[in-house]
Amino acid sequence: MRLSKFISDCGIASRRKSEELIKSGRVKVNNNIILEPFFNIDYKKDIVTIDDIRIKQSKKHLYIALYKPVKYISDLKDDKGRNLARDLIDIDGKLFPVGRLDYNSEGLILFTDDGEFANKIMHPKYGIEKEYLVKVKGALEKGDLIKLKKGIVIDGSFCKVEKISFLKAAQKNNWYVFIVKQGKNRMIRKMCLAIKHPVLKLIRVRIGNINIGNLIPGQYRFLTEKEVNSIKSINI
Repeated sequence: MRLSKFISDCGIASRRKSEELIKSGRVKVNNNIILEPFFNIDYKKDIVTIDDIRIKQSKKHLYIALYKPVKYISDLKDDKGRNLARDLIDIDGKLFPVGRLDYNSEGLILFTDDGEFANKIMHPKYGIEKEYLVKVKGALEKGDLIKLKKGIVIDGSFCKVEKISFLKAAQKNNWYVFIVKQGKNRMIRKMCLAIKHPVLKLIRVRIGNINIGNLIPGQYRFLTEKEVNSIKSINI
């Protein structure tokens, strides 16, 4: 088994973060520092440590869907003292967020200790759909829809919306359903701002086949086995 995969399977961090841990020189195998994430180990025999603390595979992973309220951050710590979404989950253990939402956005966010599961959702090569309900200032014209679907360069990266559909009117500001496969920071907000229709409200309601369902802000639930397998079974 690759060392980076073993670390993520232990619930320490996502696959990408596991690779960073290894490259930083904090990981040892049988008391030898290993800097190569693809280094192969025998997880049944080899002793793997991080900062000289031995890690082992979890017997059972946790998969949780949380409705993140606005004014909560997705990160596990914050130097500004803001509310942490993780604190809404009354479960001990090393859970990390999958599919972050910014401070002023709300909706579905996943927490797990399964790095492989997290990697399937976050890595762009798997193309996991994320669905949002988006309220914008004004109404999107045909030209606006074309721009969003064809793509806009944001912060030097090409970003596009896979599907857009009208949801409902709210006075002078309309709601739309956005479906994207990319996961760049504040992407939808930046794209809408670029076409002069800033986002007034954003709610994520789906990640892959995992829906927010009847959760209300602050509530969470465990994912079903079917939901977990719908992500794990995805292959390129």
